[in-house]
Amino acid sequence: MRTWLYRLDTKASPYAYILPFFALFAALGAFPLVYTGWVSLHDWSLLEDDHTFLGLGNYATLLADSAFWNALFNTVSILILSTVPQLLLALVLAHVLSSRLRGQTFWRVGILLPNLTSVVAVAIIFGQLYGRDYGIVNWVLGQFGAGQIDWSAGTATSHIAISSMVIWRWTGYNALIYLAAMQAVPHSLHEAAIIDGATSLQRLRKITIPAIRPTIIFTVIVSTIGGMQMFAEPLLFGGGQPTGGSDHQFQTLTLYLFEAGFGRFDFGYASATAWLMFGVILVIAAINYLFVRRIRSS
Repeated sequence: MRTWLYRLDTKASPYAYILPFFALFAALGAFPLVYTGWVSLHDWSLLEDDHTFLGLGNYATLLADSAFWNALFNTVSILILSTVPQLLLALVLAHVLSSRLRGQTFWRVGILLPNLTSVVAVAIIFGQLYGRDYGIVNWVLGQFGAGQIDWSAGTATSHIAISSMVIWRWTGYNALIYLAAMQAVPHSLHEAAIIDGATSLQRLRKITIPAIRPTIIFTVIVSTIGGMQMFAEPLLFGGGQPTGGSDHQFQTLTLYLFEAGFGRFDFGYASATAWLMFGVILVIAAINYLFVRRIRSS
């Protein structure tokens, strides 16, 4: 009897532990996902009671809409400008914090504070920093002879400004994730490298990065998914308008979805946008998976 109970415990317990998550997902996640797919196949307006079945009509219209491709370009552009510098800087910060510093706890808690700050407060502060007439950034650039830049008016400038918000908020968070992974790297490897005369940068490149490669891949995937769903930063940077500027120069996919759903009340079109976003994220995740497999095989 004890043997049978032991086998039941070892085989059934893992499923029992993960069952609550899947039960909640089925109730609160799977149904809205399937229902959104059903809505995307209809001309579904909140202003009308009749919902005409269109099939893939919303998707065809969406793929022919230049505004959708503009929003996709803006999303990918801001994603690259924010994710690459953010993760590189987080890696360097984690390497510095893993060394012997006075007041290590203070510095480790300090780099997490930006992530605890309200995104609304961050957007207001950065909106002032990038102000055209009285912004500190333009004042600093003016000291070097550069003219005033209307950061929200241009495509490249607005992408840089929004990316800087993301970098400021999430660099410390990713640095702590890297720091936790670095704690598992055997100190004997670093001690042997120091005896051989390796510098701190060489140890980071030759020992630390290969050892924490799975963690780096995890942060890349999570940051990519978060970047594809970016909403609050561009919305607040544009003064709360989902248009993403006067010429849609920084309208992301989520703002485009929000404008269709809550601006025009066209929930069928907005649902189609949501599903296309889901498809794009799946494609990017698949590319990351193939990239990871290639790294592991090499």
